[in-house]
Amino acid sequence: MHNGLMKDKIASHRQFWEGKGPSLLLLSPEAAPLYDTTNYDRLFADPQLMWESEMRRAQVLVDWPTDGIPTVRPNLGVIFAPSVAGQGYEVKSDQMPWPGEPLGWDEIRAASLVDVAKAELVQRAEAFYAIHRAHGGAEIAPYHPDTQGVFDVAHLLYGDGIFTAMAGEPAEQARIFELLEISLDLYLKVTRRIKEILGESAGSMIHGHGSPQGVFFLKGGGRAAEDTTILLSPAMIRRFIMPFVERSLAPFDGGFVHFCGLHRPFFELLCTCPLVRAIDLGNPEKYDPRWVLEHCAASGTVLYSRLPALDNEDALTYVRRLGKLVRETNARVILRATVQPRHRDEASEMLAEWRELTRV
Repeated sequence: MHNGLMKDKIASHRQFWEGKGPSLLLLSPEAAPLYDTTNYDRLFADPQLMWESEMRRAQVLVDWPTDGIPTVRPNLGVIFAPSVAGQGYEVKSDQMPWPGEPLGWDEIRAASLVDVAKAELVQRAEAFYAIHRAHGGAEIAPYHPDTQGVFDVAHLLYGDGIFTAMAGEPAEQARIFELLEISLDLYLKVTRRIKEILGESAGSMIHGHGSPQGVFFLKGGGRAAEDTTILLSPAMIRRFIMPFVERSLAPFDGGFVHFCGLHRPFFELLCTCPLVRAIDLGNPEKYDPRWVLEHCAASGTVLYSRLPALDNEDALTYVRRLGKLVRETNARVILRATVQPRHRDEASEMLAEWRELTRV
């Protein structure tokens, strides 16, 4: 793959977002863990080692039959944005970072005074991107670290007391709204700084969501993860979460939202938000795929996610089954396949069948 082919893929993704052509299929030549955590403590501390690790994952996708763009990112974990506010963290070998103790209220309020550009992990990310600019080549795209989302950041900073406060007296609830405003400000500053370093426009992006291949977003330059939200009732989500999802994505002309677990009402609320361009389910096996695709089709929301295979389902049968379901529901999908082709020719055949089934 070379720069011309990168441009071709971006052009095909542009057509996809414009509602033309087939849905997109992301295929990998090998089964691999979501993150490379081998000797992770060393990778975390050294941008060069982190970049080399990410490049090893991405390079196998260069010129591989897939709709995805090979991607790399500084994989610094969920503590990236909270660390900018001064929250500590613990890094161990062979696992992702653990957040430290919640901050005191005065420390949380002081987060608004932090110079994001001088924060340690932001500078580490900047060093990663500088290495990639110098040595990565034009065929592999860098993208955002894990910025989390407003409520996830707020939960990490404040701790589990956030839940009782949300259901508490008016003064406690008022504090949580102030916390969410502080977390929104932090999220926006961090996201803007990353986009500035990348030279990326506000309203678009290439996003890989933890994997070594990603997608160009024509509209939607923000990404958010809101895993903690699944612990809340629909009423609390409407009151405390959705306004901040909208305000976090609005400066970027929308974006991508991920959450783990099972929470159908939250999925439905995200689908009704016009700024949510695409949704990723961290646990798609907990949902009926037809239900998911019908809701996406009805709202015009793209499903950018894995979908599970059936027991003993081979790669071609998997693509045919889901391709037919996409066609029946009229959904637009970026499928991160969970069944790997046995060889390059089978990957090409999977792509051809998928494109024929999902073409509009």
